[in-house]
Amino acid sequence: MRVFLIDKNKIIRIILVIFLVTSSLIYTNINRDEIISVFSVKKELPIYSVDTDEKKIAISFDAAWGDQYTKQILDILDKYNVKTTFFLVGFWVDRYPDMVKEIVKRGHEIGNHSTNHHHMTKLSQEQIIKELKETEDKIKKITGKKTILFRPPFGDYNDKLIRTCKNNGYYVIQWDVDSLDWKELGVEPVVDRVLRNVKKGSIVLFHNNAKYVTKYLPIIIEKLQAKGYKIVPVSELIYKENYYIDNTGRQIKREN
Repeated sequence: MRVFLIDKNKIIRIILVIFLVTSSLIYTNINRDEIISVFSVKKELPIYSVDTDEKKIAISFDAAWGDQYTKQILDILDKYNVKTTFFLVGFWVDRYPDMVKEIVKRGHEIGNHSTNHHHMTKLSQEQIIKELKETEDKIKKITGKKTILFRPPFGDYNDKLIRTCKNNGYYVIQWDVDSLDWKELGVEPVVDRVLRNVKKGSIVLFHNNAKYVTKYLPIIIEKLQAKGYKIVPVSELIYKENYYIDNTGRQIKREN
């Protein structure tokens, strides 16, 4: 009889927990993908860096808030024969269509950086797709090319975002070397931070409108090239198939 009472109490507690969780989900409007991500064992990750034996890295520029230094950046990249990736926000594309053309004309790659620079984890799946597609269409109209790389604004992502991007033909790209150039601390802090942290397969984050970009960029490129690094666009660094991403975000080629 006592065993029955204990089991009954357990059942009551389980029912109470289920009720509380269900009520919470209803009142906080959590959707199915978010519920799955909470209980999922496998965490979806973007690509932070690439596992490679080659002394090869990618540098990238996020563009959202202006184009004051963009032409100078392109001239510097030309000088050192470097090709890179620019992640563009939709409203930046609207404001500077001629610069979008110039970036492509100079041989650089364009990635998608959303339409409105929102925190993507706060959006529904439908809103995420809209953010991707609107900017994708804008860029394609100007360049004739579909974007395949996506960088979430603020580096903000979750399982829902990664899955949605994959389902829409995108590789989600982060970085393992943050220049912190947006803090405008000067040239030396950016140079020191990048050179101290870069390694084979790194993806470096810069911003096209950072205050000291035209001063630190030539120094960093010269020093990286002197160390034997080859600088390539992100899509030339990453693996497109037959890979997995470890728990640090490092993309690793699967053995055949």
